[in-house]
Amino acid sequence: MTLQENVNEWERAKAYTKEYLDAMPESGYSLKPTAEIRSFAQQMLHLTDANYLFSSAATGEKSPYGIAELEKSTTDLSKANVTKLVLAGYDFVIEGIKQMKPAQLSEKIKLFDRFEMTRAMALAKDFEHQTHHRGQTTIYLRLAGVTPPQEKLF
Repeated sequence: MTLQENVNEWERAKAYTKEYLDAMPESGYSLKPTAEIRSFAQQMLHLTDANYLFSSAATGEKSPYGIAELEKSTTDLSKANVTKLVLAGYDFVIEGIKQMKPAQLSEKIKLFDRFEMTRAMALAKDFEHQTHHRGQTTIYLRLAGVTPPQEKLF
């Protein structure tokens, strides 16, 4: 996948995630289907923490946040604040990719000081992670009485 294709896919993912954020009513941001799992807001902040972490490794841009910082330390879990933080995380990914040179995609890195892969693969792993957690929130929307957004593959 080229850099521009990556940018296009991340812009689509950002728009799709925003549809989820917009669909959930304010009261649903604290919704936890069971006591053991994250609230809707925490799921979205977890997704965002990973966007910063993975894309920082992939693009070389320094993340403004530490590991799991947003999910663990954000006290304002309002719809407006969570939406702002999540969209800023997508912007970080997109802007980082825009700063890359095509040859960087094939460069090897060690993600989390553990997994050797190309920068392109680290971006793909990040994309998979955000898709997974956004998908989990479909149930949260249903439990809140909301119809989830239509799939946005293109």
